Amino acid sequence: MAMSIKTVLGTNELTDRKAGLFRALVAEFLGTMLLNFFGCGAVMTGSILAISFSFGLTVAAAITAIGHISGGHVNPAVTCGMLAIGKVPVIRALLYVAVQCAGAIAGSAVLRALSSEMMEPSLGAVELKNNLTPVQGMGVEFFLAFILVLVVCGACDPGKPENKPLAPLIIGLAVTIGHIVGIPRTSTGMNPARALGAAVVKGAYPDHWLYWVGPILGGVAGALIYTHALGPAKEAELPRSYTTVATEEKEV
Repeated sequence: MAMSIKTVLGTNELTDRKAGLFRALVAEFLGTMLLNFFGCGAVMTGSILAISFSFGLTVAAAITAIGHISGGHVNPAVTCGMLAIGKVPVIRALLYVAVQCAGAIAGSAVLRALSSEMMEPSLGAVELKNNLTPVQGMGVEFFLAFILVLVVCGACDPGKPENKPLAPLIIGLAVTIGHIVGIPRTSTGMNPARALGAAVVKGAYPDHWLYWVGPILGGVAGALIYTHALGPAKEAELPRSYTTVATEEKEV
């Protein structure tokens, strides 16, 4: 029992250099820093598509760069989802969230330092739009994170190795479509750390709680549904032609 608790908490990773925890924390910090710098930096364009693709492509680039080190979460909602299904231990998850928040704040701070005063109102701070209520906003944020983590689980499923080369792009596209839907409604948090970083730099936190509660609940729900309802692939699924299937059915 003691061993299982130690494994769940991940206390051994604090002293085990082979676990690579420090490198993973640095990777998550850099990933979220770049996300806030490039993603929030595109807000100035005023184009929903430009902003959406900036966030999506930055996520894809970050996962490509650091995925092999930390898993490329760059989002507390993803981390909480992976924690819920036992993919990361508790202590690693908590440290990931801490450095993700720090990285996002750093990214937004650098963005502000490199922007003129005229650009400060467009540094990516999130807020409800078009008269959405906080409950509606939380629902939107729930589904944005839900599809993201569902896609993460599917794209990174060990039973589908054919997805591995395309996983960063697939996940990035999930982020993109989330922003296309979310920007006119909640400004698209989708990522509690990203929302926090922009809020800290601007010094404003309108309805900030929903940008944490919605994505984290959505991320956990997405991970649990993929794992326990849909079920991960047990083995590699080889493509089968219709001719092969028809022949097998005829023989039966």
